[in-house]
Amino acid sequence: MSTDRLRLMAVHAHPDDESSKGAATTARYAAEGVDVLVVTCTGGERGDVLNPHYGPAPVGLEEMRAVRREEMAAAAAALGVRQHWLGFVDSGLPEGDPLPPVPEGSFSLVPLEEAAAPLVELVREFRPHVITTYDPTGGYPHPDHIMCHRVGVEAFAAAGDPERYRDRGEPWTPLKLYYNHGFSLARMRAVHDAIVAAGGESPFSDWIDSRQAREVPEREVTTRVECADYFPQRDAALRAHATQIDPEGWFFAVPREVELATWRDEEYELAESRVPTTLPEDDLFAGIRGTEHAR
Repeated sequence: MSTDRLRLMAVHAHPDDESSKGAATTARYAAEGVDVLVVTCTGGERGDVLNPHYGPAPVGLEEMRAVRREEMAAAAAALGVRQHWLGFVDSGLPEGDPLPPVPEGSFSLVPLEEAAAPLVELVREFRPHVITTYDPTGGYPHPDHIMCHRVGVEAFAAAGDPERYRDRGEPWTPLKLYYNHGFSLARMRAVHDAIVAAGGESPFSDWIDSRQAREVPEREVTTRVECADYFPQRDAALRAHATQIDPEGWFFAVPREVELATWRDEEYELAESRVPTTLPEDDLFAGIRGTEHAR
């Protein structure tokens, strides 16, 4: 794979996560010449059809997997990025009280080193300077999101160690690891207030109240990437996931002129850096770009 330009690897749990978390960032970097590889840990086989306008739902895991592969290809094309499947099976989102067990053979039940091995191999092949994934909570408590965090952190730690995963290629040490934040409470409040001030109806009212009631902790934001010019690519990628995204739903309920005037960036938390950098940042490649590390 490419070794002559900056490289970014975005590790996600399911097809559609790459379009709802950091999509405009990846579209911006790809357009600027960065080699961007989206890694999708599972096939999304156990995802429900969440778009009421979709029509008849795919039947069974194989049919859903095939549909979501087509959606993922369209989303990657919209963002201008490459994409790779790790090949694990979606765990589904357990619901109920008590929660039912995760199905046998699911991604979240795979032993960590077994689950991380193909990602370590891919890191050593692609040689990313920067890796993004989820924080330890997964962003929300989906077992695959939490497992995605675990394998992303394991691959970041292990890929450069010649004594680990010895049958998985030549070592490569990625330089920075980020957690993408998605919809922070600060962002939701800012956009909510702007919509209300303009006389509109905010899609975030219940969400803000729910998060406050549950006292969900806000994680530190270290890095804001300005990417408003790439919101159209993000939106196109979201619409590509037609089983998951309602084109009339809350993802598109925020007027784009309000979003552009209120919140023009995507947020990240620098989890680990092996190069000197100064916080806050406005570039995931801060400390790498223009240095000897950019190789």
